[in-house]
Amino acid sequence: MRAVTDQTFADEVLASDVPVLVDFWAEWCPPCHRIAPVLDELSQEYEGRAKIVKLDADHNPETVRRYGVLSMPTLTVFRGGEVVSQVVGARPKSKLKEQLDAAL
Repeated sequence: MRAVTDQTFADEVLASDVPVLVDFWAEWCPPCHRIAPVLDELSQEYEGRAKIVKLDADHNPETVRRYGVLSMPTLTVFRGGEVVSQVVGARPKSKLKEQLDAAL
């Protein structure tokens, strides 16, 4: 799973030609670490159809502020540069798949 930053967010996420699920996470967040392996699996399953990237909220405050992220993890799906869905907190793989499938 690729990491994005305040500097690469526009190119990697907003300009993407496929939907992108952004995992807003933090090193100190236990649920973030719990869902990381699930997101890695989904990244492989959706390869070519959608991207899954992570953004470290502590090191990229500009993007966190822009999208009003207040809790970790926040999982936001972008399509065509726009937010199409967002969930806060760790979710089972099936719920994350539903979120991605809805954006495809």
